[in-house]
Amino acid sequence: MSLQIRWQDVESLQRFDNAIKALGSKKMRQAANRAVNRAGDMARTQVRQKLTGQTGLKRPTIVKAVKVSRSSPQTLVYRMSAHGGDVSLKYFGARETKAGVRAAPFGDRKIFASTFMRAGWWPKRVIKPSWNGQVFARAGAARFPIEKQKSGVIIPNEMVQGETRDAFRSTVARVLPQRLDHEINRLTKGVVS
Repeated sequence: MSLQIRWQDVESLQRFDNAIKALGSKKMRQAANRAVNRAGDMARTQVRQKLTGQTGLKRPTIVKAVKVSRSSPQTLVYRMSAHGGDVSLKYFGARETKAGVRAAPFGDRKIFASTFMRAGWWPKRVIKPSWNGQVFARAGAARFPIEKQKSGVIIPNEMVQGETRDAFRSTVARVLPQRLDHEINRLTKGVVS
């Protein structure tokens, strides 16, 4: 018993050979780079959206904090990083009330007792321009010193946990294989997909 395989269409075989050669070249790294950058950009959008809800910060603040380093054909690494420490309460829609400042860190609006944003006695409180909208609390029983109040939200920490982490992982897992398939299909003119 013998097995014979014949390729009837020599032109298709030549086309397949050219497609395989194209995959082995630097064009493949460029295609992979395009796929990684596209998947990374889509993941960045999801991270910004989820991080906004998870932290309670406004989108422009998140956009400013989350930086991207795009992939290159040599590295094929897409990096998203965030900077910053414990974010001040003033960035969470802080409003002074008689009981204290009301703000929404982590998207949960609550009153921070014995905190303030203005000077003077009720009801004639005044805004101090040098305080720059910050939220303060007294450091002791005396009138001074006062301390700037933080929220407990640390953007780099929030970026790698909860819904934000899950959104990044699911977006990359879904989009990267699709984009790589698309780029290979494009590179080989539909021969390999």
